[in-house]
Amino acid sequence: MIHGLLWLPLLVAFFWLARQGAKEYQKIEAYRVWAEQFERAKYDIYAVLGQKDDLITWGKPTTKEMVDLKSFSLKDVENIHLLVDDKMIDTENLPQKGKAIALEFSLLEETKSVRVPFTEIPLAAQWTKFLQQELERVKATS
Repeated sequence: MIHGLLWLPLLVAFFWLARQGAKEYQKIEAYRVWAEQFERAKYDIYAVLGQKDDLITWGKPTTKEMVDLKSFSLKDVENIHLLVDDKMIDTENLPQKGKAIALEFSLLEETKSVRVPFTEIPLAAQWTKFLQQELERVKATS
């Protein structure tokens, strides 16, 4: 009897982990369907981001669909910066660690900026470089 009671917390932990894994799988499947409409997209636990032509869309993943979706055109962007712990970072000299990682889009017509959170610095740096090139391309054709 006592051995059964000792194994009970382990059994509960196993079912909790299995449930968390199933929820994350559902989020990834919902993202996969959502991302099909974009040329380039990213998923992580904080945010989803999609790019098609000059339109950028981002929001939060859930098990059913992406929520809090916001979109803007690269034509409305003045600058794109990589932020780590609220400091602008050069994409050629990346820090090893950072708690708050985000891509910041400074919009032309608004005083505020849009920040899209990331979990990994190298992935955020790749997106920064790519979107800066896209921004230059859009500005050159306008």
